Amino acid sequence: MKRLLTLALALWLVAFARDRLDAWVDSAPIPPLIHATSPEVRDRNGDLLRAYTVDGGLWRMEVALDQVDPLFFEMLIAYEDKRFYHHHGIDLIATSRAAWQVLRNGRVISGASTLTMQVARLLTDGTTGQWQGKLAQMRLALALERRLTKKQILSLYLGLAPYGGNVEGLRAAALIWLGKEPARLTPAEAALLVALPQAPESRRPDRHPDAARTARNRVLLRMARDGVIPMAAARSDQLDPAPLGRHPMPQLAPHMADRAVASGPGRHDLTLDRAVQTSLETLVTRYMTGRSDRLSAAVILADHQTGEILASVGSPDYTNKAGQGFVDMTQAQRSPGSTLKPLVYGLAFDRGLAHPETLILDAPAQFGNYAPQNFDGQYRGELPVRRALQLSLNIPVVRLTEALGPAHLMTALQKAGVKPGLPGGAPGLALSLGGVGVTPAEMTQLYAALANGGQTTPLTWRKADKTNAKNTILGPAAAWQVGHILAGLAPPASAGPPGKVAYKTGTSYGHRDAWAIGWDGRYVATVWIGRPDGTPVPGAFGGDLAAPLLFQALSRVKHTPLPAPPPETLLLSNAQLPEPLQRFGPREPTQTLKISFPPDGATLQTSPAGVPVKLRGGRAPYTLIANDTVLQTGLRRPEFTAPLTAKGFTTLAIIDAKGQASRVTIELN
Repeated sequence: MKRLLTLALALWLVAFARDRLDAWVDSAPIPPLIHATSPEVRDRNGDLLRAYTVDGGLWRMEVALDQVDPLFFEMLIAYEDKRFYHHHGIDLIATSRAAWQVLRNGRVISGASTLTMQVARLLTDGTTGQWQGKLAQMRLALALERRLTKKQILSLYLGLAPYGGNVEGLRAAALIWLGKEPARLTPAEAALLVALPQAPESRRPDRHPDAARTARNRVLLRMARDGVIPMAAARSDQLDPAPLGRHPMPQLAPHMADRAVASGPGRHDLTLDRAVQTSLETLVTRYMTGRSDRLSAAVILADHQTGEILASVGSPDYTNKAGQGFVDMTQAQRSPGSTLKPLVYGLAFDRGLAHPETLILDAPAQFGNYAPQNFDGQYRGELPVRRALQLSLNIPVVRLTEALGPAHLMTALQKAGVKPGLPGGAPGLALSLGGVGVTPAEMTQLYAALANGGQTTPLTWRKADKTNAKNTILGPAAAWQVGHILAGLAPPASAGPPGKVAYKTGTSYGHRDAWAIGWDGRYVATVWIGRPDGTPVPGAFGGDLAAPLLFQALSRVKHTPLPAPPPETLLLSNAQLPEPLQRFGPREPTQTLKISFPPDGATLQTSPAGVPVKLRGGRAPYTLIANDTVLQTGLRRPEFTAPLTAKGFTTLAIIDAKGQASRVTIELN
C-alpha cells in the first residue's frame, strides 16, 4: 500500500510538473514572426532586376524553401541539428552530452543549441552567454515547435540568419557573397552558407576570406564523414577559393524600379526582359560616353503586338547629377519635332485626302498669320506625297493638317494614348511640326499603333496590368503605307543589322530634342537625346545623333520582317489614281486655257531655237500640236519653246489635262 501511494504521488508530481511546464511554455510571448523583406523588382521571367534594403540598411530577401538547393538543407541539418525533425525544440540527447562534457572537461566541448533555439535567439536578438538567456530561448523554442511546423521554422531561419555586415538571410547571402540565387549550389557554396552564421563577422568573406575558407572546409570535411557528400567532392571543393568580396546587388532599370516600389512594398513583376534591359543600358552608357555630361538620353523598346515594354532606359547614368540622371526622361514632356508627321500622312491616306503617289506642292505658303518654312529653307515644287514625308518637308504636312483640321489630329493623338501638353491652349497648324509636349513613352505607344495596323495597344510595364483594350486610329492600309514609305529611308551610315526598319527622325525647335523612332514586324523603339533642363544642344539633329542609337537598340532583339500590304491597299502610280487623288492642295489655275503668246495672226521671224510659247490658265500636263501633228507631250510649264523653224503659216494647238484646247495661227518669215 505504501508503495502504491509513493507511486501515485510520483505520478502526480510528474503530471503536475508537466502541466506547469506546459503552462509555462504556452504562456511564452511569441515575438513578431513576420519581418520586412527587401522590396524586389523582377523581370518577365522572374529574374531579379533591382532590390532595395529594409530599415537599417539591411539586405533581407524573401525566400521560399523550394527556391533553395536541397543540398543546403541536408548540410545545415547534418551540421547544426541532426535530430531537427525528431525533437520538440530542445535536443535532450545533445543537451545531456554537452552537460556531461562540461562536467568532465570543465569547459564547453560541443553545443546543444537546436535550429529552433537559434531561431528563438534571432527572434529575440538575445544572447546565449547567460543561463537566463539560454533558458528564455529554450522556452521560446518549445513554444515555437508547438505553434509552427518544421518547414515554418526553417523558413524563419532562412530569412533571419546573420551572414555578416548588413546581410541577413540565406538569399541575400547567396546573392552578395556568391553572386547567384541559392537554387543551385555547389557543395563548397552550400558549406560556406552553413558556416557563416556561426560567426558572421569574423568569417565575412570580404574582410576575413581565410577564416571563411577554413570554416567552409571544416563543414565540407564533416559532411563527407557523415556521408552527406562524397569525400572526393569534399576534397575537391576544399581547393576552391572562398569569395574575396561582395557581389553588387542587381541595379537594373532604376527609374522603372523606383516607380514600381513607390506604389507599394513587396515583389513587383515587370514586363521587362533582364537580358535586353542589361544590353540596352550598356549600349546607352557606351553611346553617350565622351559626350557632354549635361546631355541625357532615353530609350524604350517594346513589343508592338502585345504592348509589353521589354526595356526602358531613363538616362545614361542614374547617379549623374550634372545631367540630372535621376530624372526618367521616358516620362518627360518634350517637343516631338517632325516625329508627328507620319500620323498626319496616315490620317490623310485613311480619309482619302491623299495617296503616297499624290502630287503635293512644296512652295512658300501663308496660312492666315502662320507662314511655316522648311527646315533647310529650300522648296522642291510639286512632288509625290511619299517623297514629301521621306524628306520631312514642312509645307506639305501643314497643308495636310489644314485639310484634316488640327482638332482631328489632336483627337487621334488622344485615342493613341497620348496626353499632349499644349502651351497655347487650342491646337493649331504648328501641332504637326512639334508644337506640343509629348513623352517618349507616349510616342512609343503612338508608333506602336502605326506598326500594328493602326490599332493602339496600351503599353504596359507591369505583368499584372496587361489589357486587351484597343483603339483604332488608322485603317490597316493607311498604316502600312506610312510604314512602307518610312522603310524606304536609307538607314544611318553607321547602322548594321537589324534589317529593314521603318523609322522617322525629328529635331525640335532650337535643337533642344533629337528623336528617332522606328519599328520592324514586331518591335518598336524610341530614342530621345537632349538636356533635361530644356536648353539647346547646338548641332544636334535626330538623324545624326539619335538614329544610329535607334538601329543599335533594335539590333538587341531578333529582327522580324515588316508585313506585306493588306489586301485593300491601293498600289497605283500617280497616273492610275482617280483624278481627285492625283494632286492635292493649291492646284494650278483651272481657268480657261489660252495661248497668250504668240497672239493669233502674228508674224514672227524664224529662229534656230524655235518659237516661244506662253500659256494662261488650263492644267498641266500640256500637249503641243502643230498643223495637226503632235510635237510634244507631258509639258508641265506654262512657258516653253515650240520646235518650229519652217517658214510659212502654222496652226498651233495646245490641249491641257482636262481636254481644253487653244489655237492660234502664225506666219514665220
